[in-house]
Amino acid sequence: MATTPIRTVDLFAGAGGLSLGFELAGRGFEPVFAVEHEVSAAATFALNFGCEVFAGDIELSPNYPAADVILGGPPCQGFSPLGRDRDDLSRAHINGMWKHYLDAVRVLRPRAFVIENVPQFQKSAQFRELLDLLDNDPDLRPYEPVYGVLNAADYGVPQTRRRGILIGIRDPDHFLPWPPPPTHGPNSTGAVPYRTVRDAFAGIPTLTEGIEPVLEGDLQHLHFGRRPRPVSLERYRTIPPGGNRFDLMRDRPDITSPCWLNKPTGHTDVMGRLWWDRPSTTIRTEFFKPEKGRFLHPTAHRVISHREAARLQSFPDDHIFEGTKIEIARQIGNAVPPLLGKALAEYVYEHAFAGDSDSTP
Repeated sequence: MATTPIRTVDLFAGAGGLSLGFELAGRGFEPVFAVEHEVSAAATFALNFGCEVFAGDIELSPNYPAADVILGGPPCQGFSPLGRDRDDLSRAHINGMWKHYLDAVRVLRPRAFVIENVPQFQKSAQFRELLDLLDNDPDLRPYEPVYGVLNAADYGVPQTRRRGILIGIRDPDHFLPWPPPPTHGPNSTGAVPYRTVRDAFAGIPTLTEGIEPVLEGDLQHLHFGRRPRPVSLERYRTIPPGGNRFDLMRDRPDITSPCWLNKPTGHTDVMGRLWWDRPSTTIRTEFFKPEKGRFLHPTAHRVISHREAARLQSFPDDHIFEGTKIEIARQIGNAVPPLLGKALAEYVYEHAFAGDSDSTP
């Protein structure tokens, strides 16, 4: 382990899932600065890490402190299928955010950097441009990139979540293998079994309490519920374990939304129940709306709570989120799962710092 802190700067930091993962690795990584334009998420980062946070747009050119590693997930809505309805100007603006990230790499010249995004980014023209810059820009050429799509479940996260990861190491003295070795897998592989919804929900009561987040001492009460309409409760009761809207359409067409009745095919996760003994499906920013995905509790007739969603993202219960319940949901759904971040931290440490007696470049 390094004898001095390995300073990290987190760009597009959100609630700090990636920085938390680097801390959890126990290798001496220490956040010294973050940039996050959403005020509530910036407050969450500042509260949990205690470092300076620039709560504004990265285009405003914050003054960065010296850093050994840059982390960050440039906004992905322009690449995600969920962002297809954006206008061309908005999409182009979002898609170009990774260029501001590379500007920080040029300024700080860290030992390593990590970029996280949706898998579609790595199939885009912008990603090809990024790789071309790493090949030809004199300030970026020293960085050897490795990249690919990783499934968070392979690294102990109780959720199937595929993310595009690129790691750059400055002047590596050895071949960089890829991917980081998975720590979990299907039982048939002989690996440590995937963590499941049952694992994540251990100790959480079946019944929720209240309808708002509340700070209770050093912990935050996030196991609150909603006030669904009677027809919504009837829909939840109709859907069997592992079921979805198609069960509702078949068994109770009288309470099924007309838009679903008129669409006999489509996504099987809509109005779906999670399975106890599998990782969850991907947790999104509106996990409290079952019409958006497979977000119903495995057995209770309700959507998952904010606490359950945070557990499925692998956030520890002592991570405090600032903001309204909608802002907190957005922070949870947008976050890099900390346990995936931990696996990336181990990779960065092994290939950029493990040979050092002093971590400073």
